[in-house]
Amino acid sequence: MKQIVKSNYPVLLNSVFLLLQEARRKTVTQINTVMAETYWHIGRMIIVEEQKGKERDDYGEYLIKRLSDDLTKRFGKGFTERNVWWMRQFYHVYPKLYALRAESQDKKLYALSRELSWTHFRILMRLTDESIRRFYEIETIKNNWSSRELERQINSLLFERLSLSRNKKKVLSLAKKGQVIVKPEDVVKDPYVLEFLGIPEKSYYRENQLEQKLIDHLQEFILELGKGFTFVGRQKRITIDNEHYYIDLVFYHRVLRCMVLIDLKIGVLSHSDVGQMNFYLNYIKDKEMLETENPPIGIILCTERNKGRIFVEYALGGLTNKIFVSKYKLYLPTKSELEKEIRAETKRLISS
Repeated sequence: MKQIVKSNYPVLLNSVFLLLQEARRKTVTQINTVMAETYWHIGRMIIVEEQKGKERDDYGEYLIKRLSDDLTKRFGKGFTERNVWWMRQFYHVYPKLYALRAESQDKKLYALSRELSWTHFRILMRLTDESIRRFYEIETIKNNWSSRELERQINSLLFERLSLSRNKKKVLSLAKKGQVIVKPEDVVKDPYVLEFLGIPEKSYYRENQLEQKLIDHLQEFILELGKGFTFVGRQKRITIDNEHYYIDLVFYHRVLRCMVLIDLKIGVLSHSDVGQMNFYLNYIKDKEMLETENPPIGIILCTERNKGRIFVEYALGGLTNKIFVSKYKLYLPTKSELEKEIRAETKRLISS
């Protein structure tokens, strides 16, 4: 085959790849949407049939088993008793989802029916708390989470972690609107969960190794940081009086329109860590902040906050710069661990 000189073929090939990938993604999404609606209607028919035989206590189990056997004989895999039970549960949890014509549905139900797949719904149905389930529905659609990303956010207890730094009114708004970002405090989580790095909980590692791991898993780290973050660079150098200083990680937040500096600390927080971050923020604000931007914010990630919040409050007291201190965990916390932290935080807010 004759080679074309000075061809833009690599650009063409990449464009075709991207187009095909997007087409396949849309095809899968459409198939999943049709599948979800079909399973919802199957679930509705099962419940209607159950109600006819409600005089028998075991009729529901009998019906699901028989339907599972017959569907498997006709259509093959995908119709185990467990899966058929999920179809029934789908209608039970979302009884109005496909009940109305699309043009007359409310916006929330329309978005759910059009943008979430059957796999998404399977994950969401495990959440028994309706408010928490509503939060994850909203965030999945707003952030275009895959089912895998949704499962990770649930497993890492995103709702509970965001609730840690919010009062009761703000927690209720999470359930109704998802995460709304208006001020710097709204983007900060506590703790951050970095289990995707694969670092054993009690292993020894240095700060530069942690930083490299975060860079190696940058996509997962940005998902953990939350919406609006874009990566700028690592080990950003600033020079004053011929001395060099390095900021671990730098991001830009598109919603807040500001630089976000992240410093990584292994061990307990010290007042010098806070002073160092304040120094970085003053420099960025004076030398690099654009007129159209807001002042930068700093987040110090450490394994411990010292002996308690009183130390942090004194260390941050009187500073004009926005500095936040959060813990990071190398493993998924249990719900009881976070509930304990939430109770302690609520008690502190009430007493302050």
